[in-house]
Amino acid sequence: MALRSRFCEMLSVYRNPGRGVAALSTSSKPEVKPAVDPLGNEAVAPEFTNRNPRNLELLAVARKERGWRTVWPSREFWHRLRVIRTQHHIEALVERPNGQAVVSASTREWAIKKHLYSTRNVVACESVGRVLAERCLEAGINFMVYQPTPWEAASDSMKRLQSAVTEGGVVLQEPRRRYE
Repeated sequence: MALRSRFCEMLSVYRNPGRGVAALSTSSKPEVKPAVDPLGNEAVAPEFTNRNPRNLELLAVARKERGWRTVWPSREFWHRLRVIRTQHHIEALVERPNGQAVVSASTREWAIKKHLYSTRNVVACESVGRVLAERCLEAGINFMVYQPTPWEAASDSMKRLQSAVTEGGVVLQEPRRRYE
């Protein structure tokens, strides 16, 4: 019994070298940390390459694809809100000019669907707009373009989706590009 308690005590010293005797040390002197040069941390490289593609968008200096003037909807945006209405569901997504979806919300998702009576009505559009706005803000997207067709712009459900997104804190108009 005495051997076992002594063994457990030594094992705890080996596992926690900060407590008790420094069992793993071979020298009696404490370790000396090298001095940090305070001026060495202040040195800045003369050339800086920004590798964050979103930074130029936030500064409104990033290039926007222009495309042809006859193409509708226009391709001149950084982020675009696209709403897809099918026979049974509503899906809203934010996409980049290359067609890649960045953020999306749909009534196909169980988290949204379980709170709705119908996945196609005006309340469903408003719920999808609220959820999409929250996800956009979490992703860091504050501005986007919304280009509805004339018949979509006239519908009550699209108006409610649009108002839910703007009430959520997302601006449905991108800042003008700066040419400096």
